[in-house]
Amino acid sequence: MKRLVVIAAALAFSLALIATLLELPAATIDLRPAVAENLAASGVAHPVTAVLLNYRGYDTLLEIAVLLLALFGILALGLERQVCTLRAAERPLQLLARLASPLMVVVAVYLLWAGAWRPGGAFQAGAVLAAAAVLLHLTELLPGWLQPSARLRWGLAGGFLLFLGVATAMLARGALLEYPPAHAGALILLIEAGLTFSLGLILAGLFLFMTCDEGGD
Repeated sequence: MKRLVVIAAALAFSLALIATLLELPAATIDLRPAVAENLAASGVAHPVTAVLLNYRGYDTLLEIAVLLLALFGILALGLERQVCTLRAAERPLQLLARLASPLMVVVAVYLLWAGAWRPGGAFQAGAVLAAAAVLLHLTELLPGWLQPSARLRWGLAGGFLLFLGVATAMLARGALLEYPPAHAGALILLIEAGLTFSLGLILAGLFLFMTCDEGGD
C-alpha cells in the first residue's frame, strides 16, 4: 500500500511539474542574436559552449563547486568501510566491459574535442568517463573506493582549481572571466580538459565511494 501511495504521489508531482512547464510564458528577452553576434570573439564555434564557458562562466564554475560539495558531503559522513572483495563475475560480461571501457574513453576524448564546434564538452565527456568506471565496478573489475588518497584528491579538485586559476588570472584584464579573444579558444580547451578529468572522477566517486558496506563484501 505504501509503495502505491509513493508511486501515485510521484506521478502526481510529475504531471504537475509538466503542466507547469507547459504553461510557462514565452521568454521576453531573446539572447540568441546577442550570442551569435559575439560568437566570433568567444573562442569557440558552438553557442552552447560559448555560453557555458565564456558568457556564463560564473555559473559553470559554481556548478563544479556544487558537485564537489556533494562529494565532500558523502565523504564527511565518515562511514567506516573496508576494501570490497571482487567477486568472480561472469567472464563474458567482464570481456565486454574490457572492450567497452577503452571505447568509452575514446568517446569521451571526442566529446571534449567536438565541444568547441558541436554539442559536447567537459560535462558530457566526464559523464562518459564516470560511466566507464561504474561499468568496470559492476563487472567486478574495479573495487569500490575508500577515503581518497592525496593523488585522488588532487584529481577530484584539479579541474575546479584550474578553472578558478584561469579565472583569477583574467583579473589583470579587469574581469574575473574575461578571456583575451586571441587566446580564448586555447584557454577554454585547457579548462575543459581539466574539467573532463575531474568531473569523471567526481561522478564516479559519487557512486564508488558508497559501494562498500561496513565489513566489506
